[in-house]
Amino acid sequence: MKRKIFLMALAAATTGLAAIAQAETADKRIALSNNYAGNSWRQAMLQSWEKVTQKAVADGVVAAVDTYTTADQEVPTQAAQIQNLILQGYDAIVINAASPDALNGAVKAACDAGIVVVSFDGVVSEPCAWRVAVDYRALGQHQVEYLAERLPEGGNLLEIRGLAGTSIDNLLHEGIAAGVKAHPKFKIVGEATGNWDQATAQRAVSTVLPSLPKIDAIVTQGGDGYGAAQAFRAAGRDIPIIIMGNRQDELAWWKEQQGANGYKTWSGTIAPGISTLAFWIAQQILDGKEVPKDVTVPYLSVTNESLEEALAGTPVGGVANKEYTQAEAIQAIKDNQ
Repeated sequence: MKRKIFLMALAAATTGLAAIAQAETADKRIALSNNYAGNSWRQAMLQSWEKVTQKAVADGVVAAVDTYTTADQEVPTQAAQIQNLILQGYDAIVINAASPDALNGAVKAACDAGIVVVSFDGVVSEPCAWRVAVDYRALGQHQVEYLAERLPEGGNLLEIRGLAGTSIDNLLHEGIAAGVKAHPKFKIVGEATGNWDQATAQRAVSTVLPSLPKIDAIVTQGGDGYGAAQAFRAAGRDIPIIIMGNRQDELAWWKEQQGANGYKTWSGTIAPGISTLAFWIAQQILDGKEVPKDVTVPYLSVTNESLEEALAGTPVGGVANKEYTQAEAIQAIKDNQ
């Protein structure tokens, strides 16, 4: 009988502790400020965010999570959006930023108001904010290192840039430039701006292609590989090695070419589900945990060997993805300390 009473008391105490732990953030409200939704990666990012955060609300981990996407890609619009979120009294704002520096004033205002600010993917440089991302510079450099293995004699490269002014575009470009410096047999002979979007990339590549010499390979930022391939095909030019960005249309085209002529390449980018990691990082900070200002996780890559499996797991029109759990966020915090 005493044992039964003890076990009941222990269970009650354990339940009470769990409730207290959960209550630390159970009344907290978190907002997402997103500057752009015009490609498959951003759509997948938003879908992952909604899926994971709404379950967290249903489970009582947080009180509310709301999503705000600007109508354009302009920094002033997102800055005004952040100011509005401050006025609405959110406890944390998670940001995919239009600029690493230009939003710092709005971010600092949020911090000064006692709001936790976690930037991800497109991060901010304001010291009061946290940053969650992959090593984009390393990702850009790895593209050239892969090409150096495939093309030991080097060759002409076409570089497709992303959304101008973002930290992502800047860092990937820096990584590619570092890779070319380390492998000087490669030369960037042309540049196009694809905005991480297949249709935009196709138009941009088609515009610059007539002025370019033979292209041996294309270095990219994701969401532009298939568009580049279509531009080369339409121009009647030999399709070079194109680095891909894990989009389903890229992977499907790659698989088709692999079967037809043994086409080989490499694909890598940040998982759209990085938004869910940023959410859990914000939740952990609100819960009083010590979190380093920079949390970096590996990027997702697809090889010739893993292509079939990656394609099978990627929805049509989507992107190869990974969504993060609270436990994985806690582990990522430990790994970055």
